[in-house]
Amino acid sequence: MFVKSIMKPVHQCIKAQSTDSLNDVLRRLKDHDITGVPVLDGKKFSGMISEQMIYKAYFEHSGRGKDEFLQYTKAKDILDHKDLFIKDDEVFEKTLTSFKGFPILAVIDDQHYLKGIVTRSDVLEQFESAFGLHKKGVRIAFTSTESEGRIARMAELLKHYHENVISIATFDETDKLARRIVLKIDKKDNVDQFIKRLEKAGFRILSVKEM
Repeated sequence: MFVKSIMKPVHQCIKAQSTDSLNDVLRRLKDHDITGVPVLDGKKFSGMISEQMIYKAYFEHSGRGKDEFLQYTKAKDILDHKDLFIKDDEVFEKTLTSFKGFPILAVIDDQHYLKGIVTRSDVLEQFESAFGLHKKGVRIAFTSTESEGRIARMAELLKHYHENVISIATFDETDKLARRIVLKIDKKDNVDQFIKRLEKAGFRILSVKEM
């Protein structure tokens, strides 16, 4: 899955121009009940701005009255997080390491044009979907040695018992020769038999939980 598959497209995004006054930016944030927006120079991404950044700039650096500061200071004067972006053709997993203390991430193309945004809630929703959290079933966690044909063997068992896979994920163990697998399948009468066959096939069961 690519970032562009989960992002909110630019025409649906709330954003600010670098020449907008902080008054205008604050009004936009409050009208849409959001905490931050990407700032554009024309159509190109320049950085991020948030309500917290605006008030911090006023209290720490303004030396002017509040109304004057908000009216005459532009978004470009205080924007930050110029590196808070990801390319639209990046894989979805890269979003995890790209958020840096800000609730949204800009999605850009090679020319730095804003294509959309990804929010933390978007990312969490995708991971919930990847782990099948929205569908009830039986979650089986087990380990397997890193040997050729182990996943194929598991697939054969799934087929043999006609199991419907809701989700599957693998993780590296501390031991480089082992891999942890989390499998979620539909609850059926033959689940216990399937688990016993997994064990006989050399998979070490860690936990079984209905959820």
